[in-house]
Formats: sequence, C-alpha cells, structure tokens
Amino acid sequence: MSSCSSPSQSESPAGGAGLLREGTAAERGPRRPAGAQLDAALLVRRAQAADSVVDLIGGTPLVRLYNLEPPGVEVWAKCEFVNPGGSVKDRPALQMIRDAVADGRLTPDKTLIDSTSGNTGVAYSLVGAALGYRVKLVMPANVSAARKQITGAYGTELVFSSELEGSDGAIRLVREIVAREPERYFYPDQYSNESNPRAHYLGTGVELLAALGSRLTHFVTGIGTSGTVMGTGRRLKEHRRADGSQIRVIAVEPDDAFHGLEGLKHMASSMVPAIWRPEACVDEILPMSTDAGWEMTEMLKEAEGLFVGHSAGANVAAALKVARQLSACGQTGCVATVLCDRGDRYFVPLKWERRYEW
Repeated sequence: MSSCSSPSQSESPAGGAGLLREGTAAERGPRRPAGAQLDAALLVRRAQAADSVVDLIGGTPLVRLYNLEPPGVEVWAKCEFVNPGGSVKDRPALQMIRDAVADGRLTPDKTLIDSTSGNTGVAYSLVGAALGYRVKLVMPANVSAARKQITGAYGTELVFSSELEGSDGAIRLVREIVAREPERYFYPDQYSNESNPRAHYLGTGVELLAALGSRLTHFVTGIGTSGTVMGTGRRLKEHRRADGSQIRVIAVEPDDAFHGLEGLKHMASSMVPAIWRPEACVDEILPMSTDAGWEMTEMLKEAEGLFVGHSAGANVAAALKVARQLSACGQTGCVATVLCDRGDRYFVPLKWERRYEW
C-alpha cells in the first residue's frame, strides 16, 4: 500500500475492532437512494439452464460496497456464497475432480479423501454426489456443526481429527489413512494440488477482469490453502491496465497463531501449502485481527445487507483498509475482494433426518 500517510486514528495498524466502525461511518456518507436500488433490481435477468448442478459453479456476481467504501475508491466483493455449495471452495473442488477424472487418477472404484476445515468438504460432497463418486473427509472436531451436518447429509463419511491441532492435524491424519490403503483412495490434497489455483486462474481472475477491466487496481483476499490468491493473482498479474501498470495483489492472513478466522492460515505457525508461492504474484501480506474480521461481518449485515462468514469479514476489512489509504492520499482506485461463504453456515442447524416425531 502507499506510504503517503499513516493509518487514521479511526483504525489501528492491524485494522482493529471497534475502531473500524467509527472510521467508516464517517467516510461512507449517505446511502444510495432506495428507489435507485429497487429500480436496478427490476432489470430482467435471463434464468440459467444447466444439465447438472456442477455447471452452476463459478460465474458469481460482484456487489459494490457503496455504503462502506471511502470517497474516490470503488470497493467490490465477489459473492462466492452464490455457488451451489455455498462457498468459494466449489471452484477448486470441481477442478481437482475434473482434472483427476480426465487423467485417470480418480476412477469409480476409488473413494475421494481429503482434509478440510469445512467448505471444501461441502464442495467435494456436492460434486461427488452429482458425479457419482464416494467421498470421505477428515476435518478438525471443532469445525462448525453446520459443515459437519451438511457434508453428512450428502452421504459423505466423516473422520474427525483433534480440535487442538486445527487444519494441520487433519492433514497429518488423512496422510496416515491414505498411507495404510493407497490403492483404495484418490487423495487430491487441496494444499498441494495445482488444480486448486488453476480453478481461480481459469475462473475467478477471468471473471474479475471481464466485470471490472482496467478499472481494477487492487485484489485483496485471505490465505487458506492459498489457491484463491495464487490462481487469481497470477491471472490478474498477466493483465496490463491502460496506463501500463499491473494490478496489485494483497494477501490477508490472521495476525496471530491463535486466531478465530476459520479457514485462514497464519503462515508462520502453520504447515505451509505447497501451492503457496507468493513471489509469483503477491505484492504484500496484510495481517488482520480476529476482532476486525468479526466486527466487519457485523458491519456488512448492517450497512450492506450481506450476511457472510468471518473470513469474508477479514477480506472486506483488509480491502477497506487499502481503499481508505488510497483515499487518504487523494488517489482513486478500484479494490476487489472475495465473500467466501454465508454467515448461516456458522449457525447450529436442525439435524437433517428422514423421520420426525410429531
């Protein structure tokens, strides 16, 4: 980010909680008139027809954060929760399965097995059910109840690793399971599989450029498996803006090893994914606090009507920090980020059952 000014008093250098609300409220000004929003909503949209639910993955819409963005800078959020599995992870799950079927690594007699903190597991389960492949997942015992129950509803077999070891513990356990019976499983290993970032190189990055073109100046997103930032970042770096400059790519990570931003990795304290090669396309790594991510999820509900998860909140908090710094320097810009999933995925839902007692 530009160093022309230090962060304002309305935010901490790490984008701390509580202070974000005060700063953005002063900057955002009046909302767009409700009439204008409703008129736009009346535009006729053509319904999409698809042969399979997997054909509905990708092509997600962008929404502009009019009520949060600072003067002179556009802030756009890609609504990945619109994917049929409810998250950004539908993209890499489909690409990893598609590529493995094409080259023979995944055959009907094998079970797909991988470790996941939840969203990729839902995506594997959806795609596996649609295409007719068995799925087995290893996940930390403390992932949200919703994710356990959604994956289970698809018929997926679940194995739980220690909640104290997080996603790294699930990785170690799935490797042990595969090592015992390697002929039984197809192990895509989302943390090492080049099809993961490839999904975003072929999809997310292309879609952002199609929608925003050379207006786009910054792309900001969190580091989990790192597939989103690596694949999208590589595609965006290939684009040259009208003035000859490149789009700046900023990766967001939790500012502490003991964080509450589910799905994101604090790299210094984690097993580093093999696909994480920041030198290829990442210009900056921006730490974000748990409080800032959680606070932003509340702000998005109140200011934009968007109910999203906490990793999405961290993404938006970081994107707005970048946008505010540009605005404070008197610069214009266009910042895009990713809304990874919906907030209702973090509810404790009713159990999905075939029989009910009245």
